[in-house]
Amino acid sequence: MSVLRLFGGEIISIYRQTLLTSFAGPAARHIGTVSQQLRAAASTEKEAETAEEVAGDEEQAETNADKQRVVAEDDPKDRTRIIPVETSVRYLASEAYRQTYQDDPVWKHYRRNHKGAYPSKLTRKTCIRKGRISTGNPCPICRDEYLVLDHNNIDLLKQFISPQTGEVLSYRVTGLCQKKHLQLLVAVERAMDRGMLTFDVPFREYDYSEYYATNEVKKAVK
Repeated sequence: MSVLRLFGGEIISIYRQTLLTSFAGPAARHIGTVSQQLRAAASTEKEAETAEEVAGDEEQAETNADKQRVVAEDDPKDRTRIIPVETSVRYLASEAYRQTYQDDPVWKHYRRNHKGAYPSKLTRKTCIRKGRISTGNPCPICRDEYLVLDHNNIDLLKQFISPQTGEVLSYRVTGLCQKKHLQLLVAVERAMDRGMLTFDVPFREYDYSEYYATNEVKKAVK
């Protein structure tokens, strides 16, 4: 009797294990598939969040760049922008230039500021440092960013040339800083080498009667 019970218990346990194995296989496979889908969904969601963060960072960077550009354009002391010489040529022929300078050279109404009663022999080295105007009284070229010293900008170069001698005016007369005066000399030399700028000293007819007494004056003196 005990032997039958022993064999019967083993048979029942084997049968139970067989049933559990047969039902556990599909369930385990189903659970594994569901877990893989969940992991895939989580990774996709994470990638989407990462892409959104990258897009947000790029948009923020573009916004910051636009703000800096607007600030730079509105800043009157900013000189980091490069003005083409063609723009400067059009500016000299515009109504805004005529209203600002009239028919006078750009340096005529400029006055240097200096310490003491007498100005120094040399003007300042430069008015612009690190892309910004570093003085409260910049020279005639540095104060107006649309005045570009270039060998193609003939109308501007002629304003710094003496009509009597054909030589470049001294910085003591024009008030240009040393850096801009050097650029002016280079631009004038290049324009002369290319034949774009010529100097003809005007011929002056003298009235010698202003210097020598006429016959009537001589008779009156006698």
